[in-house]
Amino acid sequence: MGSIISASPEETERFGRRLGEGASPRSVFALYGELGAGKSTLARGLAHGIGAREPVTSPTFTLVQEYRSGRLPLVHVDLYRLEGPQEAEALHLEEFWNEPAVVVIEWPEKMEELLPPQTERWELLLLSENERMIRRKAG
Repeated sequence: MGSIISASPEETERFGRRLGEGASPRSVFALYGELGAGKSTLARGLAHGIGAREPVTSPTFTLVQEYRSGRLPLVHVDLYRLEGPQEAEALHLEEFWNEPAVVVIEWPEKMEELLPPQTERWELLLLSENERMIRRKAG
């Protein structure tokens, strides 16, 4: 999967679901894109792809949300409100890198140098009000 054009939130979620279905323990997904690009929608699809049954929402205010009802635990991280790597480091997210979990990080540029080597980077680009390009981003 290199890139797709998504014409709706449902298509973005379906793409995320496919990523989640193929995810393995210790998978880390970094989601890049401006506000409204669909990062949380893609993360919701990922969660559903690993079988999470809880409602999946963006953890903008809590920063980290865990879902444990799927075939793998999912850790959903939203770093939007952080100032930079020092604040991200204080969250001790590296503890999740070695757990048999899937980690999804929105706004990963706030901690780029702390991401583990296995990170899959995905960029969501706004093409129009409804269309997004979702593409693999070079690490």
